[in-house]
Amino acid sequence: MGAYRYKAKNGQGETVSGSINAQSETEAVSDLRKQGLIVLALDARKGGGDGGGGASDGGKGGGGGGFFTLSLSKKNVRISSVRVKTNELVVFTRQLSTMISAGIPLVESLEILAEQTSNLGFRMVLGEVCADVRSGKDLSQSFARHPRVFQKIYVNMIKAGEASGQLDIVLTRLAEYQESAEALKSEIKSAMTYPIVSLVMVLGITIFLLVFIIPKFEDMFNTMDVELPAVTKVLIATSLFLKNNLIYWMLGVILSGVGIYMYVKTERGGTQKDWLILKLPIFGPLFSKVALSRFARTFATLIQSGVPILGALEIVSETTGNRIISAAIMKASDNVRQGETLGEPLAKSGIFPPMVTRMIAIGEKTGALESLLQKIADFYDQQVKASVAALTSLIEPLMIGVMGFLVGGMVMAIFLPIFKMVGSLSGKG
Repeated sequence: MGAYRYKAKNGQGETVSGSINAQSETEAVSDLRKQGLIVLALDARKGGGDGGGGASDGGKGGGGGGFFTLSLSKKNVRISSVRVKTNELVVFTRQLSTMISAGIPLVESLEILAEQTSNLGFRMVLGEVCADVRSGKDLSQSFARHPRVFQKIYVNMIKAGEASGQLDIVLTRLAEYQESAEALKSEIKSAMTYPIVSLVMVLGITIFLLVFIIPKFEDMFNTMDVELPAVTKVLIATSLFLKNNLIYWMLGVILSGVGIYMYVKTERGGTQKDWLILKLPIFGPLFSKVALSRFARTFATLIQSGVPILGALEIVSETTGNRIISAAIMKASDNVRQGETLGEPLAKSGIFPPMVTRMIAIGEKTGALESLLQKIADFYDQQVKASVAALTSLIEPLMIGVMGFLVGGMVMAIFLPIFKMVGSLSGKG
């Protein structure tokens, strides 16, 4: 039986310390967790009978039973500009959950994960988090100091996990949420990549023909003793305009693009852009399903993790990715704050389909809101996959048709005068 010195967080978020007798370090952590404590650090007390093993383990981190100190070489990396890829954050979250479940103290877990990461910036962030937690700050407070790495939903779920004493469970849910969100993002990328690449190729080929190929036919047409069809005249005039004013119209396109980009960054422009996205004939329903799936899954994960409903609605409104839907959620949040139900104001917004609002209303009445939200998210995930498959099969023939119309139209405009001249020569013969 050995004696261990510990530092931990209780259910009220207070840092407590003391000592505990146990057969091993793992058993000590397990006993402390049964008391509702989140172990920050554990160290064998000097003179403890079986504490030598604990002291030895502590020595791996930083020697002689003291708390491990993480040393980092910053290499001119600004910690305020650090960004971490989603897959790196998912791996970190899952590993942290596993280590806490296995009874490894929180600070030691963070230090081990910081040593293992190959991302120098992320290692620096984790180093600061370790220092904060070791000094007595909550893990959620430490994460909140790095908003570019740990988003608001991440911080609030960690905070709920600390309050409930189920940090490892909440971390697992958080990792699953991140994986689902990343999978949904990949679906959207796959849906958008093909049409965007196809459209760029079609426009590129069309502009190339108009600027470099069509003008070469002008001299030939001038030598022909035949009246040019109207479509040929329009094509030649357009081609010459583009060729003679190449710099000006290219500059105009660039400036227009910059202007539109700056406008949509404003609140009014962004709102109009989000409204237009939802109203697009082909892509609008897809983006609407994506936003609904993100709303339902984020909301379900937050409630399941113990985040209060008003706080959850605020976070959800920031993560939907669409200002129109976000405004509807915030308006519903105001109604909930006044004691009303959530389903009714969402239904009045006209943004949420009747199925979603009815299931939310049923969930509120039965107390199974998070379960029904999860089902809504799964349903719309399947809808997104089906829409992506349908969109991919639709875009290919559509783009081929557009390219055929543009290129075929230009070829026809070029050959019409030739056919007309040949016909006139045959008539004379």
